[in-house]
Amino acid sequence: MKGVEITVTVLLASIVLGYLMAFIAGFCRLSNNVILRKFTGFYVEVFRGTSLIVQLFWLYYALPILFGIEIGSDFWAGVLAISLNYGAYMSEIVRGSILSVAKGQIEASTALNMSRFQRMRLVIFPQALRMMLPEFGNYLILMLKSTSLVSLIGMMDILYYGDILRSSNLSQAPTVYLLVLVFYFILALPLIWLTKKMESVSKKGVAS
Repeated sequence: MKGVEITVTVLLASIVLGYLMAFIAGFCRLSNNVILRKFTGFYVEVFRGTSLIVQLFWLYYALPILFGIEIGSDFWAGVLAISLNYGAYMSEIVRGSILSVAKGQIEASTALNMSRFQRMRLVIFPQALRMMLPEFGNYLILMLKSTSLVSLIGMMDILYYGDILRSSNLSQAPTVYLLVLVFYFILALPLIWLTKKMESVSKKGVAS
């Protein structure tokens, strides 16, 4: 129970920053600016192509030593690693969903003399957002599971306290890890429900 607060706090901060990064990177990948598009593409490929654990260690250990860049605390190192990693994955969902909107919708809004911003805000994005919801829900659960990695940099989350209990009595290791599993599953239940809700909302008003 002592570690639940840290786990939930890291999760909530990662969700906010992760989705923010996803939308920023997703829109930048569709930009007419070549430099912005290439830079964002580099970010997405690097963070999708490398391990989250390695990224966490880089932010927490390597950056301060090699470049003198201090993240500020283990909390922000953990949140940044999770949000940047999943933000890269989810940015492709944003980009793909926007590109999946029927061309006829764009042509119709152009015929109505809408500006590029109006087309995106009023026609394209609302339809794309509906397509994003199911996948976004799945990534909520994945982010929760990834919060267990912050114990590797000394943050006192659920797994951290589980390891302490296990190290003090090795014979109780199976019981301890079973309890850790149960704790994560209980925390995941609201997210599972939310994911199903998002899936049902995404299907409303859509012809099967």
